[in-house]
Amino acid sequence: MGLPHILLASRSPRRRDLLLSMGLSVKVLDVDPHAETLEAALEGEDPLSYVARVAILKLQHALNSLSMRPDMTRDPSAAVVLSADTTVAIDGKILGKPANAHEASAMLRLLSNRIHHVHTAVCARRIDKGPEQSVTVSSEVVFAHLPEPWIDRYVASGEPLDKAGAYGIQGAAGSMIPRINGSYSGIMGLPLFETMQLIEHLGNDSTTAC
Repeated sequence: MGLPHILLASRSPRRRDLLLSMGLSVKVLDVDPHAETLEAALEGEDPLSYVARVAILKLQHALNSLSMRPDMTRDPSAAVVLSADTTVAIDGKILGKPANAHEASAMLRLLSNRIHHVHTAVCARRIDKGPEQSVTVSSEVVFAHLPEPWIDRYVASGEPLDKAGAYGIQGAAGSMIPRINGSYSGIMGLPLFETMQLIEHLGNDSTTAC
């Protein structure tokens, strides 16, 4: 059986490109901008629980939207809706997307010369049947010392402003990361190995719930 068609419930071009690099057929859903309100953390919520909960909420939001737009699916019986969420955590604190340049600079200073963790949760479900399935992948990232002039230039580039933790490992920040332990693609926003396993299970009509 061939791999299913992927309906991506994410506006992230990185996730789209990673799925395409796996040889998958991908359609990016028209995600409601207000869906980002789902990313609000609950009081006292730990990073792993947070990222898993948000990924599932994003999937459910997409499925609800699709139930009113059957024209959005090319082949409903073979399509898989996939969502994901990535968060950066240090000292048990969740670092989401910075609201502005000042907040981005503060996050980068916090990460400078320290170890932190990146958690990415992926959740998927076949459109026609079955419960959701999910996986969460955690990676350890080591940042070198980030001089203030470097932080100023990086923030001024605009790159940190739409990324959890105020950096993207695939961009200029990668030159300041001497070591990682885990999934490089997971740090980018979608762990390739684990995501492909999830998709293959769904394509084989697996019924293991997340």
